[in-house]
Amino acid sequence: MNDNENGGNEVFSRMVKAGRRTYFVAVKEASNKKKYLTVTESKMVEKDKFDRFRIMIFPEKMGDLIGAMQEAYQAAV
Repeated sequence: MNDNENGGNEVFSRMVKAGRRTYFVAVKEASNKKKYLTVTESKMVEKDKFDRFRIMIFPEKMGDLIGAMQEAYQAAV
């Protein structure tokens, strides 16, 4: 586990590159030992300058979110 300056200890991390955007999917563990998911989008706006947007999803809603994402994916392809 790695300490992360954005809070929580990181227990899983995956990066997905998409052109000028990069997505980071991570599972973190809070100080109370509860795990949560973060999804961060990083987009280059200028040389060496990035805009970042992060959402946090807590375990009790992960199933709902994954189901919605699967439905959206099926609608898109």
